[in-house]
Amino acid sequence: MGGIIVTVRAAYTTQLQAGLGLVAETKALVGLWQQDISVAQLFDVALQSGQFPNVTARRLRNIVAECFAPRYLVDQGAPARHLQLLLCVLPAAELVQFMLLYTSRANPILADFIREVYWARYASGYDQITSEDAHGFVQRGIDDGRTIKRWSDSTIKRVSAYLTGCCADYGLLEQGRRSNRKIRSFRASQAVIAYLAYDIHFSGAGDNALLIHRDWALFGMSRDDVLDALKQLSRRDFLMVQAAGDTVRITWKYSTMEALCNDLS
Repeated sequence: MGGIIVTVRAAYTTQLQAGLGLVAETKALVGLWQQDISVAQLFDVALQSGQFPNVTARRLRNIVAECFAPRYLVDQGAPARHLQLLLCVLPAAELVQFMLLYTSRANPILADFIREVYWARYASGYDQITSEDAHGFVQRGIDDGRTIKRWSDSTIKRVSAYLTGCCADYGLLEQGRRSNRKIRSFRASQAVIAYLAYDIHFSGAGDNALLIHRDWALFGMSRDDVLDALKQLSRRDFLMVQAAGDTVRITWKYSTMEALCNDLS
């Protein structure tokens, strides 16, 4: 009784080396995926589909097992199931925001880079992020004990490039030279805001805690930003928000994520 609850921060890994944003590959695999098939079965289906003609079998296996599965087949495949409902109806720019969310959840180093470096530079008026920015972030993470063991200089350099490359794939940075990428204007779509709000709600968070959930910071949103966005969703009848001072009460319209996704589509 009365003990201290310690939050364990997930270790940084090099898992992004298996694949960065993989936007086209993710769309194809979402379309091929079926509920209850195994990762190995999905690989077989993908291999036989003819949709990856320029990808070796070994590379495709890595994409399915090391990228797609950790990002989209968690929680009994809920992310993949939801993306299937949204794939054909949302613009590509909105779909990549869903991919950003789940890739960041699967890769804490990317999530922290976006929150701590990208949005900090964005808010400070910088117009670019350099390889030195990414390198410094990775080095600080290692010094803070975020990796299981210290990484070599070559690994630090590669992971730094993975971070900026992944951000470019998801529209936060411009494609281009790896040493210097321009920051792109980025704003969460109403579809992803509605999805994330319900996702956090169904995870068991209370209405006030929902507003300060760490995932909002992936989209550069503060508590007040989230509240304003939810009020806009209220006007579109996705939910109802009542706010008085620091207390917020939300009335939720949908009882499942699938029902929400069907309406978003």
